[in-house]
Amino acid sequence: MMHTKKPETANLAEENKALRTRMAYLLDQAERNHNIMMRHQAFDLEIVGASTFPELVGTIFRTLPIISELEAVTLTLLDEGGDIHTVMGKLGVIFTDFPDLLFVDEVDGLGFDLGRRNAYSPAPKPLLGMYDGARHGHVFPRPPDGLQSVALVPLLRNKRIIGSLNLGSVDPTRFTPSLGTDFIEHMASIIAICLENVISNEMLKYIGLTDSLTGVYNRRYMDRRLLEEISRARRQAYDISFMYIDIDHFKRVNDTVGHQGGDEVLREVAQRIKAELRLSDALARFGGEEFVVLLINADLDSAAFVAERIRAGIAASMIDVSPSVRVSITASIGVACLDRSDSEMAPEASAMELIAQADSALYQAKDSGRNRVVSYRPG
Repeated sequence: MMHTKKPETANLAEENKALRTRMAYLLDQAERNHNIMMRHQAFDLEIVGASTFPELVGTIFRTLPIISELEAVTLTLLDEGGDIHTVMGKLGVIFTDFPDLLFVDEVDGLGFDLGRRNAYSPAPKPLLGMYDGARHGHVFPRPPDGLQSVALVPLLRNKRIIGSLNLGSVDPTRFTPSLGTDFIEHMASIIAICLENVISNEMLKYIGLTDSLTGVYNRRYMDRRLLEEISRARRQAYDISFMYIDIDHFKRVNDTVGHQGGDEVLREVAQRIKAELRLSDALARFGGEEFVVLLINADLDSAAFVAERIRAGIAASMIDVSPSVRVSITASIGVACLDRSDSEMAPEASAMELIAQADSALYQAKDSGRNRVVSYRPG
């Protein structure tokens, strides 16, 4: 007598098989999610430990696309007045190293429909959907081939929007309007905290290295920069020169037009010096009416030529110190070039010697009549 498998048994076997398949899929997904979570925790630790702006944004651009399996990651910062871009540039950030770092000067440039906001307005939510070049081109200036779905995630600090994290995928189902956003909002909140902290620290660093009156660097910056450049010039075998600039008869200016007028003279002289320099050069106020300039890749004759242009620029026209008062200003300049023949000397000693040589040449310029350039030439 033959027995056939009951339909119920067959159905149970199929259900068991389906359940096992489903369980295997869920376990696989759980393991994948666990791995993603672990990678993101490591990412969080890495960005929290970043101490400089380039280190932080470099980590975001290098690591986030890998751990999140994304084809595009860009970062847009709200920079009203351009202060962040300006200060980071002065601190040596090379923006061409970060082509996916974007700046906008007003909140509307971020792409969120914010309307009229106040302290009680709800925080803006991420925008998820299909990629549209016309709508999203401003946040993905270099879209990868086949970009399909994107997420624009606001970076918020105490409900204040400071930028957006922009994510893109070639998977059309990766970012859809129905997708939950808790995970990417959490990630964006950590990035926002790190960005605000690092930018604030960099701003404080910049303030500590600049002269508040003229806006140029201060002695602390120049002392540090000079050591770096001396070491680099020795390694790469090029000349660096240093000039010491002193405004002639500045006490007489203060006595005549007062300290506010004197401050205006200092600001204008700083701008006239700066106008003759390259981006690679550095200008600092050493204190009082003294300025110094570090010229990169410039021998003594080249530096003297630049110094003569600076001297002429300062003397060229009178300076307005008030609506009714103008003053004529001249400056004396001493120039020295780093002696590359003595490469064994410590950079600190070489820096002191270079400054002393330029200072010595400045005193010669003062003693021989002022409003002139003197180059230091070893006897």
